[in-house]
Formats: sequence, structure tokens, C-alpha cells
Amino acid sequence: MKITKATLHAVRFPLNEPFIISYATYPDMPALIVVLETDTGLTGYGEAVPDEHVTGEYFTSAFEVLKEQFLPAIIGLSPFDIEAIHSKMTALMTGNSAAKAAVDIACYDLMGKAVGQPVYNLIGGQATAYLDYPKVLSIEAPEIMAEKALHAVEMGYASLKLKVGKGQAKEDVERILAVRQAVGSDVPIRVDVNQGWKSPGIAVAAIKQLEEANIAWIEQPIRMGDIRGLAEVRSKTAVPIMADESIQSMEDLLEIIRLQAADVINIKLMKCAGIFYATQMAKTAEAAGMLCQIGSMVESSVASAAGYHVAMARINIESTELTGPLLFSEEIGDLTYEHPYVLLSGKPGLGIEIDQAQLDKLTVKSCVIE
Repeated sequence: MKITKATLHAVRFPLNEPFIISYATYPDMPALIVVLETDTGLTGYGEAVPDEHVTGEYFTSAFEVLKEQFLPAIIGLSPFDIEAIHSKMTALMTGNSAAKAAVDIACYDLMGKAVGQPVYNLIGGQATAYLDYPKVLSIEAPEIMAEKALHAVEMGYASLKLKVGKGQAKEDVERILAVRQAVGSDVPIRVDVNQGWKSPGIAVAAIKQLEEANIAWIEQPIRMGDIRGLAEVRSKTAVPIMADESIQSMEDLLEIIRLQAADVINIKLMKCAGIFYATQMAKTAEAAGMLCQIGSMVESSVASAAGYHVAMARINIESTELTGPLLFSEEIGDLTYEHPYVLLSGKPGLGIEIDQAQLDKLTVKSCVIE
């Protein structure tokens, strides 16, 4: 089986409401959809959601990288040669992890379809029975977040993820405590600061005010890259610390393990270049006795399904946060969510069907590479 053609779609997914995190407000979500065709008639789908604040890629630049570099390079190759494909992309350009993830995901979709198996059966099998997900709340006033959190619990969500990190840390503490008071003491609350508390000192002071609030973990409280600072925060506080933006490569993971800088790591396919490396990182974390989460950059059914397949196949991935399809008012896939679980279909590849009419409707730019 050889890849014979690639079609690249630049799309913008409309959101039900603006998505607000510490460093940006998104009115819609730009993404790149890669469609690979083969000489056997099979088609595979991949997705890139570049984020200049995390992966260093822009929507427009990632389009050009895929169009001019990565997609021409894989024409004529077998999707099963995934290590060689990654090596070829890395030789062409360093970084560009989201663009590489789009190629990687499409190749795994093709591999699964070629052998008639879901992707998780190619990377470890079904290691867990259920995949759940939290309700993600954007940054708003404490009383609004508390009201939305209570509503989410009443709807059947089993856990909450609170976005904070915009403004003063004391305001974030108020937001978190307001939600905890609204939903009671037992609902798991995860707090994602998205680097917003900047320095270890600010982070330590804020976290100490939350130590009696039964917080599941604090995610990436300080700026990315400061792994030593993250280790300082962890050593001085009692709430578990999750590394997110600080872990983008295997080298980052090894440094986090060496410095004991986190209790949990957040693996995102857009940061690590896809399923191939996500699986390796989860296995390495397991050897170090660390738990993992599979997160997302607010992706459609394509990349969300890919992340859920990784989570299904690894025993030390204890949580997932791939809720992009629930945030979109229009989508292209049919990944199924039933509170509080996501249901993988068990069909070959990613196990999703793509609505071509929707893909065409949401596409703002496209090209074909043969």
C-alpha cells in the first residue's frame, strides 16, 4: 500500500461560545485536515491544530509546511513505515509538531483500515474499559463559573476542568473556591493555569490557598520551559502538579522525570507530533511511575478520536480531555459522546465517518498534492 495523493484543507470550526484561556480568546478554531489516498483505494484522515503560543506554529505557516514540505515527501511511501515517515519529516524541518501530527494521524487511520482493526489494537489493545472527559469551563467571573459548574454536574459530568490564569492569581483563587463551594467537596476539579501565574513564587502562594479545596491537580502554573521552576512549585506545595506546555518532546519528559517536576503529564498529539510519539511518552512515563493525561488543542473528531485511541491503549493514562467536538457548533466527524463517556466505535482506523459536505463547507483554503 502506497500513498498516492494528499488533499489539504484549511478549516475554521465555529464555536458555540468564545473559548477563553490565559493567553488567548478564540472566536473559532482554525485547523488543518489532511486526507491521504492510497493505491488500494483507502483514505486516511489527519488533523493539525497549530498554536503559536505552544507549538510555535501559525495556521497559515502550518498549511505551507504541509503543502510544500511534508505532504510531497510522503507521496509513494507506505503509511506502515511510520518511523521512516517521522524521520523524513524531521530531516526536512525541526519542530512543526502539529503539522507532523496531521500526517501521523492520517497514516494510523490508513494502517487500521488496511488491517481491519481500530487504531488502539495497533498500539497496545484495549487497556481500559471506559474513557471519560470533564466539562471544561472558560475563564469568567467567579459566580458565572460556579453557576456553569453546578449546571454541568446536574447534566451528568463527573469532573470539571477550570481554565484560569488571566489577571491576578488571587482572582483565580476566588474562581476556584467559588466553584468548589457550588458543587460540593466530592466532584473532582482540575485547574489549568496555562502558564498564567508566571513565576514559582506566585504559583506557590496561590496553590497554598487551595490545599484544603481538594483539587485533583494544578496544570502548568508557570511559564513553559521552566522545568526547574515547576520542580520548585511541586516541592513547596501539597496539590499534585501537572506539566503541559513544558512537555513537548521526549527530552522534556526525561528532564521532568530527572527533576521530579510533576506528578502527572499532559500528552497532546499536537505537541509531540502524533500517535507514534504519544505512545512512546506514555510508556516512558509509566516506567518512571508517572500517570498521564491525553489532552487536546480543541480538536475536531479526527484528532480527538486519535487521542482517545492512545488513551484506550495505555494503562497509565488515567484521564482524557478531548472535548473539542462538544465545543463546536459545526463539525465534520461523528465521534460519539455520552456524558460522561466517549464511545469509540471499534471500526477500523480512527473509527469515524467524515461528512465531506461539512468539510467542504468549513474549508477556507485547500490544495492537492500528487
